Amino acid sequence: MNGHTFNFCDTTLIARPSGTLHWPARNLLCVSDLHLGKSERIARRGGTMLPPYETHDTLMRLEQEISLLNPETVICLGDSFDDLAAGLAMTQGDRAGLARLMAGRSWVWIEGNHDPGAVDLAGHHLAQFNAGPLVFRHIATPTRGEISGHYHPKVTLPLKGHHISRPCFLIDRTRVIMPAFGTYTGGLRCNDPALNTLMAPGAIAVITGPKAHAFPMDRRKKTG
Repeated sequence: MNGHTFNFCDTTLIARPSGTLHWPARNLLCVSDLHLGKSERIARRGGTMLPPYETHDTLMRLEQEISLLNPETVICLGDSFDDLAAGLAMTQGDRAGLARLMAGRSWVWIEGNHDPGAVDLAGHHLAQFNAGPLVFRHIATPTRGEISGHYHPKVTLPLKGHHISRPCFLIDRTRVIMPAFGTYTGGLRCNDPALNTLMAPGAIAVITGPKAHAFPMDRRKKTG
């Protein structure tokens, strides 16, 4: 087991190395900021041409998580698509692959700032989702038991004379901020003032990668 298990508002959650969040007692899997169709959106707006494979890669990694955990409920925590047009422009192959992942599960699409309305897909399209003591929404607000995304937190760590940058979870007693899961998503350094303001003293950062490793977020002053 390479995930980081922690107690949060009377629940036991697992921050997984992949960047997903697992709630075993509810058989619930949460993933944030897929940003499907980012390369299509950038090309459509005249930006740099990127290899148009990130949607397939993101869905394949999500499929691996779903195959391992077989969740009854999947929550996509906003910005699942880079914009509404990107959702509508999904290839038939990717759309079929997503439909296979959704089959037989309760699938919740939380509205994000990039995709603020329903797209032509099944599932529940909500502004936020409440389950027990937890509330799932895209952008953090001052609420106890909140799971959110949006900020794409990341941390830079020294490694054998080099530095590596990885997405990370940020966790304190009342809030969890999820890392971005999408293949082409960037990140906001966890020592950024926006994240310093949101997270309480004593918060931890949990990096993703081969193993989910936790350390005090106060180290952000040194690691970024």
